[in-house]
Amino acid sequence: MNTIKTILLLVLMAALFVAVGGLLGGSGGLAFGIVIAVVVVGGSYWFSDKLAIASARAVPVTSAQLPQYHAIMEELTTKAQIPMPKLYVSPNPQPNAFATGRNPKHAAVAITEGLINHLSWDEIRGVLAHELAHIRNRDILIGSVAAAIAMAITFASRIAVWGMIFFGGRGRDRGMGDLVGVLIAAILAPIAASLIQMAISRTREYQADASAARLIGDGEPLARALEKLNVASQRIPVNVPVEQASHYIVNPLTGRANFRSLFSTHPPAEERIRRLRAGEWVPQAY
Repeated sequence: MNTIKTILLLVLMAALFVAVGGLLGGSGGLAFGIVIAVVVVGGSYWFSDKLAIASARAVPVTSAQLPQYHAIMEELTTKAQIPMPKLYVSPNPQPNAFATGRNPKHAAVAITEGLINHLSWDEIRGVLAHELAHIRNRDILIGSVAAAIAMAITFASRIAVWGMIFFGGRGRDRGMGDLVGVLIAAILAPIAASLIQMAISRTREYQADASAARLIGDGEPLARALEKLNVASQRIPVNVPVEQASHYIVNPLTGRANFRSLFSTHPPAEERIRRLRAGEWVPQAY
């Protein structure tokens, strides 16, 4: 169901892109937006592992340094039938974790020192299963496609707005009402694209939770982990760039003021926990 929802949301975003192009009539602006989006998001996607690891100040760890970490990952990757990712630890005091990389062969998983200090290894196993699910489900690719479309819409809309300001748009062909409509569309379209992009991200989080529970055969370890991570994210402030926050299993910026759930890339922790404990992950085979 989550996979179907993701596809539908991507189709909706693509339809929004076409609609914006038709309404604004700026084929040149749309083309420019596509080029910029592909370059920016494509570069971010290709170097996603290096960017995320550097941002988190994470360092690689060996099996001698953290044998439990390596043992769990070897077990889970064997079950999931994916290559072993590079393993890192971040000095972040807030318990959290993230996965990154453009595909399963070029992937990395990082856990924070806070995660090691606040959670049991059984709970960490649930967290790691979640991160491996992101890698296996190629969520970095899906998120990058959504980001590229959203960015293209934003660029095209901005070009349309500035074109109307400096050149009057296509004032000779359109009445004032049409120009106002175009201006409103140019302002609202990027907001709509961002909301769809965030909905896709939340859907992929639910999917990763379900996949993790199926992988280890139990939703309780991840549910307990999410309870602790949710509380800690509100009590332990961290300096994480906003553009990197979506990579983490829980939003590390939850404790910041004015962070409204409508604009969060993560679904409510309470709903994620409820689904795991209700066994909503059971019907499908991993």
